[in-house]
Amino acid sequence: MKYKHVNALLEVKNNAGDEIVAADDMYDMFDADGEGENEDFADEGEVKHGSAFLVFLGYNVVFAGIAALFVYLEPVAAGSGIPEIKCFLNGIDLPGVVRVRTLFCKVIGVTFSVAAGLPVGKEGPMVHSGAVVASGISQGTGSIWGVDTSFSKFDDFRNDREKRDFVACGAAAGVCSAFGAPIGGVLFSLEEGASYWSTKLTWRAFFCAMITLGTLFTVRNVDTFWGQADVEKLFSFGEFNSLTGEASNFSIWELFLFIIIGCLGGLIGAVFNAANENLTIWRMQHVNHSRLKRVVEVLLCSVGVSTISFVMPLLWNRCTELPSDMQDWTNQEKNLVEALVPFRCEAGKEYNEVASLIFTDSDTAIKQLFHFREAGEDDSSTFSSAALFLFFLPYISMATIVYGIAVPSGLFVPSLLSGAAFGRLCGHLLHKLDHTSGTFADSGTYALMGAAAVLGGMARMTISLTVILLEATGDMQYVLPLMLTLMAARFTGNVFNEGLYDIHIKLKDIPFLEAEVPTIVEKHEIVAGQVMNTEVKCIRPVERAGVVYDLLRSCSHGTFPIVDTSSGGTLYGTASRAMLCTLLQKRAFGDSSVLPEYEGGGAQRLGPRRLSPLVQWDYLERLYPKYPDIGDVDMIDDDRKCWLDLRPYANTAPYTVNETASIQRTYRLFRTLGLRHLCVVNHYNQVVGMLTRKDLLPESLTDSFIRGRHAHISANGGTFA
Repeated sequence: MKYKHVNALLEVKNNAGDEIVAADDMYDMFDADGEGENEDFADEGEVKHGSAFLVFLGYNVVFAGIAALFVYLEPVAAGSGIPEIKCFLNGIDLPGVVRVRTLFCKVIGVTFSVAAGLPVGKEGPMVHSGAVVASGISQGTGSIWGVDTSFSKFDDFRNDREKRDFVACGAAAGVCSAFGAPIGGVLFSLEEGASYWSTKLTWRAFFCAMITLGTLFTVRNVDTFWGQADVEKLFSFGEFNSLTGEASNFSIWELFLFIIIGCLGGLIGAVFNAANENLTIWRMQHVNHSRLKRVVEVLLCSVGVSTISFVMPLLWNRCTELPSDMQDWTNQEKNLVEALVPFRCEAGKEYNEVASLIFTDSDTAIKQLFHFREAGEDDSSTFSSAALFLFFLPYISMATIVYGIAVPSGLFVPSLLSGAAFGRLCGHLLHKLDHTSGTFADSGTYALMGAAAVLGGMARMTISLTVILLEATGDMQYVLPLMLTLMAARFTGNVFNEGLYDIHIKLKDIPFLEAEVPTIVEKHEIVAGQVMNTEVKCIRPVERAGVVYDLLRSCSHGTFPIVDTSSGGTLYGTASRAMLCTLLQKRAFGDSSVLPEYEGGGAQRLGPRRLSPLVQWDYLERLYPKYPDIGDVDMIDDDRKCWLDLRPYANTAPYTVNETASIQRTYRLFRTLGLRHLCVVNHYNQVVGMLTRKDLLPESLTDSFIRGRHAHISANGGTFA
């Protein structure tokens, strides 16, 4: 509606009022003595341009402001959400990432940010939205703004491990709904999402993606009453066909050209990531600390993007005739021709090449770049090289600036659209070198390779992105070209920096554990005893309530080892902070006079006797994940001396690692199981330290190694060389 309104304002009627003409033709609509009439038309054209720009700017600023408002209400809804979901699946509990309020702000916010004409996509937010939906379904209970929204009780799923599995399935469903690629969605969760994968998670994600695609297919074909489906609705990027019968659209020797395009796309992605990283650092220092400043930044970016988007077609200032001979064209291609934008050209006869890529939705622009016939066999050109370059450079520059502002935004579609323009430009240049003799593949094939190269250079995905693009195109002839292009883009980009999602995770200072063990561990022998934190807070199997209360008030640790003092401090089990707070709040402890002799004894002297009133496990499960905090506990003086029996609630088989275990083994155990803590014991099963994910980060491992070398050299009276 926005683009139709703007285009309608750019159309000017002649004196008779019965014919619509382009603004460029106004100056020809006078006779030899009609100079005054010429001035009237010129003034009218300036008014039309100004009013059209103001309307265009008004739409975009209002929509961008609404998108920023939802991020103002829920800051976690900003960005694509993929880095946050990666961290959640890595075992990091980020506040508010999978809340229903985040889903509400994300979905509505991305709708308006895309409508605002910003160079953003909806795919990343859809992955985040799918993860939130899956998280809510796994819990079966919750509250929104204080209103209980419980609809079921899935007791078996209400724990951190099952919740992470459901979130991984939700991410797969989000990719499937965005691209219509169920297998690509499953592989996306495997490659980019889940840190731990299992056979059960595979079929769960596959089933989830299948249901998502079935729902999507049903909704898209309501107009046919679920009869025969339109082929165009099967593939997100339209239907790709062989242009020469049974032969492929490219020659085998062109695979080397695709590799070169992949390298160039990796270089473009590296430049994009580096520029956005520096811009994000500046935002974190000057803008992100204030919500109001973030909203103002969104409005300023919207004004800038709107101005550039409106000026670019004006600078082109050229009208191209619509293709006339379309007898052999498919319905898909004919529909794409109808979507070309006149923009100051004669409607129905001409179109503006740059405006056709800007004043339309991104999905249509991508299809136009992919499917318009330009095989180099004649001089026909739907999008000229100059128009593609004029679109590509400002668009990818605007995408670099916009990613990171306070609106829900994805980068898949901007990367695909700019990459498609880059690839089609490469195809044009090759055809010109060949003097349009048809030696090279059609420009649509090069557009597909360019889209894959730029997206792969930005995100550094290979397996999942190959399958996503194949499912979105529906043409298996591009398997090998896409694989080669994406691998070349990944290798080239990795020479300079990391993927954009990994860069933003590090900028947010999130303790994310990569799949590969840090390089310092491979070069030097480091054991768990060198890295662990030796300041461990321990409690006894039966402890005074006041001791537990003071311990929880004095530190923020999430888990506490339970040690048996009667056996030399051997590890009895672990107790979580949430469980201890719940027991204290429910006053699940016995009277102080029940066991006066325990002060000098241990758990073995108690035998099977239980001292505290038992809190049932189903009650603890119902509280998940909203356990009480220590601030919710009121401890009176009479209760401080009471005994709290932790034996019925302790995890008596926690994951442990010996202090002499290698960091390689410790790192893989910690990451694959999604742990948040790991007890370090000696040969006598006595707790000597604790490991958290921060202790396993490359910076912490390097510091531990340097401290170990200093201690070793100092003990031997030596110095560094």
